[in-house]
Amino acid sequence: MSQITYRAVEAVAPGRLEMTEKPLVDPPPGHVRIRVEACGVCHSDSGTVDGTLPIQYPRVPGHEAVGVIDKVGEGVEGYASGQRVGVGFLGGSCGHCARCRRGDLVSCMNQTFTGVEDDGGYAEVLVAKHSALASVPDALKSEEAAPLLCAGLTTFSALRNAPAKAGDRVAILGIGGLGHLAVQFARRMGFEVVAIGRGAGTKDLAVRLGAHHFIDSASADVSAALNALGGAAQVLVTASGGRGVAESIRGLQPRGSVIVLGASPEPMEVATRDLMFASRSIQGALTGDPATADATMAFSVLTGVSPMVETMPLARAADAYARMKSGDARFRMVLTMRS
Repeated sequence: MSQITYRAVEAVAPGRLEMTEKPLVDPPPGHVRIRVEACGVCHSDSGTVDGTLPIQYPRVPGHEAVGVIDKVGEGVEGYASGQRVGVGFLGGSCGHCARCRRGDLVSCMNQTFTGVEDDGGYAEVLVAKHSALASVPDALKSEEAAPLLCAGLTTFSALRNAPAKAGDRVAILGIGGLGHLAVQFARRMGFEVVAIGRGAGTKDLAVRLGAHHFIDSASADVSAALNALGGAAQVLVTASGGRGVAESIRGLQPRGSVIVLGASPEPMEVATRDLMFASRSIQGALTGDPATADATMAFSVLTGVSPMVETMPLARAADAYARMKSGDARFRMVLTMRS
């Protein structure tokens, strides 16, 4: 007898995740159906689970999904059944809006977000637009590849597009889900890496990940410590909170910049003189396009970058989400679809 349903974990109200059975449907034109093998649990999932974004419940969260295509919709080219793919936060660019025509697929005006407007990867099956797909290398296990589709992609893309050049001093503020990958990427891209974390106990981990220097933000003045090293050409802020941005600005070299990746409602209080008199700047970065996701995974295989993950089965999605929110995860929770 052919399968007619699949298991999924839905957010049914703010703060409530429930297991359900959903009907198996064919992918519409331009889409593929994926048998999910693993899906990362990202802090951004709180937009769906906790209702901090406008959500139409019920909704399946999850935007770090890896699996195998089992059916291809009409009009899809370049993908076939049996192919291993991943889906990140971006639900697929339209290809025809003004931003797409300029090549800015990340900012597509008609793009939906996986696990927000469309059902995501906390499920055994995911239907995704073909323009959202990334190709997963055979050398990566699904549990390893999943976090690279968001945490990895976001940090890799930001560093790859930053003005800093190989040999420049780059600081990573926050050694957590994003930061532990950013340190690895920065080291392998040829930067002099400064890891900024809270607590002296983080130092050994930061050094193992590839940091040349460590600053304990709990006991040191971050800007003074950065300036003692000669200042940073670039600071990547992976932790939430506006205070860290203000402190790191003063540790930049002239014409240096801060790239903010960690979302927070906390405002940034920056003195204009700290920007003006050394021509410093602040910018934000969301994520990268699917082609950059391909590059993120390929680079990870090539250089040995690997996320630190804890896995739980799909049935324990609520536990995995709670562990992520508590900050106890080391460092990415990943759901697996195996029973």
